[in-house]
Amino acid sequence: MVRLSLRWGIRVLTAFGFSHENWNRPKLEVDNVDGFTRDGVRVRVIGDIARLPVSLQRVGREAEEATRRNSQLVLVLAVSYSGRRDIVQACRNLVTKVHEKQLRPEDIDESLFAGELQTGFLDEFPYPDLLIRTSGELRLSNFLMWQTAYSELFFTDTLWPDFGEADYLEALVSYQSRDRRFGQRKTTVA
Repeated sequence: MVRLSLRWGIRVLTAFGFSHENWNRPKLEVDNVDGFTRDGVRVRVIGDIARLPVSLQRVGREAEEATRRNSQLVLVLAVSYSGRRDIVQACRNLVTKVHEKQLRPEDIDESLFAGELQTGFLDEFPYPDLLIRTSGELRLSNFLMWQTAYSELFFTDTLWPDFGEADYLEALVSYQSRDRRFGQRKTTVA
């Protein structure tokens, strides 16, 4: 998916590798990032990283450091991630800033709030245009709850390990056919 995204000019790809709730599952797999460095991919890890084994925390930090100057694509790996927890943490951060008089409550707006989320570093592309949900599930599974408010959704029965180029292309073609109005009324030409 990373190579296809690079080829098709996609600038940010976020993969929900492991949710906060997935700690009940038996195994966590980690991919090597050597290829990302060669391809100009910047890796960022979001989620409750403290829950990971120390060795995986180190791998994440090393991957981020090794790729921090890359700019072809930002690969955000959501590991032990929870959208609700992200929102709560952003609220706590803002409350702390208000309490410490760094900020007034009336200064808080959507942009400021979004900057406190774990994806706040994505200045140019803070909100996904398209969310692809694999495995036949028709839910967001606590993924980027704030950020996906106006994302286009694409659902497929294909399981993630089997999701390939044809599936990705189908999702992108579907996205291109959408009329994105961001909550505004559709205008008709008389």
